[in-house]
Amino acid sequence: MKRLGMPVAAFLGVAVIGLIATSWFLNRDALRQAVEAQIRAVTGLDLVINGSIDVSVFPGSYVAFHDVGLKGGATADPAIAVDVLTANLRLLPLLLRRFEIADVMMLRPHIRVVRSADGASNWTPFINTIARNMKPGADNQLSFSEIRIQDGVLGYQDAANHLSETLEDIDLSLAWPSISRSFAATGQFDWRGERVDGSVSASDFIAALSGDRSGLKVRLASAPLKVAFDGTVANRTSTMMEGTLTVDSTSLRSALRWTGQPPPGSGGFGRFALKARANVVGPSIALTNVNVELDGNVAEGVMTYANNGRQSLQATLAADALDFTPYISTFRLLASGAQDWNRQLFDLNSLSTTDLDMRLSAARVTVGPTKLGRTAFGANLRGGALALSVGEAQMCGGIARGSFGIARADAAADVKAQFQFTDIDLQPCGSELFGINRLSGRGNLDVSLVASGSSPFGLASSLDGTAKLTGHDGAINGINAEQLLKRLQRQPLSGGGGNFRSGTTPYDKLTVAVKFSEGIATTEDVHIEGPAARITLTGTASVPAREYDLKGVASLISAPNTETGFDLPFVVQGPWDDPLVFPDPVSLIRRSPASAPLLDAVKDPKTRDAVRSAIERFTGGGAKPAPAAAPATAEPTKSN
Repeated sequence: MKRLGMPVAAFLGVAVIGLIATSWFLNRDALRQAVEAQIRAVTGLDLVINGSIDVSVFPGSYVAFHDVGLKGGATADPAIAVDVLTANLRLLPLLLRRFEIADVMMLRPHIRVVRSADGASNWTPFINTIARNMKPGADNQLSFSEIRIQDGVLGYQDAANHLSETLEDIDLSLAWPSISRSFAATGQFDWRGERVDGSVSASDFIAALSGDRSGLKVRLASAPLKVAFDGTVANRTSTMMEGTLTVDSTSLRSALRWTGQPPPGSGGFGRFALKARANVVGPSIALTNVNVELDGNVAEGVMTYANNGRQSLQATLAADALDFTPYISTFRLLASGAQDWNRQLFDLNSLSTTDLDMRLSAARVTVGPTKLGRTAFGANLRGGALALSVGEAQMCGGIARGSFGIARADAAADVKAQFQFTDIDLQPCGSELFGINRLSGRGNLDVSLVASGSSPFGLASSLDGTAKLTGHDGAINGINAEQLLKRLQRQPLSGGGGNFRSGTTPYDKLTVAVKFSEGIATTEDVHIEGPAARITLTGTASVPAREYDLKGVASLISAPNTETGFDLPFVVQGPWDDPLVFPDPVSLIRRSPASAPLLDAVKDPKTRDAVRSAIERFTGGGAKPAPAAAPATAEPTKSN
């Protein structure tokens, strides 16, 4: 070992002495010029030195340029401005008086990328030079294959798409090993207040720079969003990419806001995941074999996204179950804690950000309290107008079809709705759609409504259109019309108002036809026909005030060869949730054998005055007593 150690030590000593001697006799101007020439040959950019130059051979071999710029021409602005650019030199060639760069280190560089309207970039000369020098047999072979960036800033300007972005605190390593054709870039940077870890690798760097097909892997990870791509890329006339795309986010709403896209609405858009086969051509992305998850909803299908000055999304998706409750959870038709329409203004900004054309189908759909079976519908958003069309939906045991549209007009929303419900169960449908749970049976409902307003109250105040309900074989809960009519027929003045709020009234046929005008619903044809009673209604209902003002007639249907029927007028007034229903008192008095003659008698003025005088004496009414007089005691009245 001693015999071997002595020669090694001697060799190292000679090398150290040689380095020291080289540092004494080295021509620093020639070294600086050689480094400048190599950087120019490799990058195609001219090195402009505005500061001092540090040259070191031992213990470290490098050339450090202070306050330098790299630019593509004599009059062009620098593509890169660097506080300190350090070129580390290869040791062995240096001992032989040859100057070869091993790697380059940039401290606090300011990188400027400008893309003109015709697609040209200020970095095009650099890319062309790198591609030319990396080809086998090139005149100026690359002498270094790694560039490190520390604490850098990148500014990007795209005149064609009117984009301007800035990446800060860049720590990045670029490597294209000379022994392979691959390229790799790994590092971190800050973008819009978030730290992003990224990596990019190309299997054939020469092909990628030349625009030919090359393998490509991209990974970007941040707190709001993670994106990965694994496939191929080519860029002959326009960028083309094909491969597997994966996107993941704990909150799509936060991710959209981070990327500068206004999130739609104010509810939902939480957990998001997407995996698909992507085909990118220019600004368009076609996704096939899509598996997408949003807020627990999982669907499969195809999607297409394009950004040609305006963003557009097309999709055809199928799912087993869809729940739209998160997206309507913040929308309130009624004011919280009150039975009045919500007066909070609509936020219609999301209607003008993106064009949307989507078709969805699902075996089960949930919208708040409403449960739907097999459903197929489409959504189209274009130019600030949203149109929803329901091709078919299994609802309340029947079928629903129709359309719903919202168009933005300044700060107001123009709403149109047309729906047809066929053979539905009226009790769950009335409870889910209108909050009415007193009606049962089966029937059909046709609705055609238009409204315009900046709030739910504004829509209710401007409601126009028609609605028609036909039902059969059901009942009205909360009233037993037959029992009440029979009781009042026997004893008209016996009371019985409480019976209006209990029991049920069965019916064989129900028809309700209503016309809306400026928020007022006017009855056109409302009648209920049952086995023992018939009911008709006329009047109006105020949609903004949510109140009834109706008059009706309840008729007791007499059986053949029995006593005559009985008709009872009644009134329905008050709020929708708890209206007052009471019979017409004049009609009941007329039917009472004891009070009817009295009612006829008071028609005569003399008789009316006499009856009034008697009532006043009995009740203590009439003339006011003198202030000092004691109250008189009324004499008892003998009953007849």
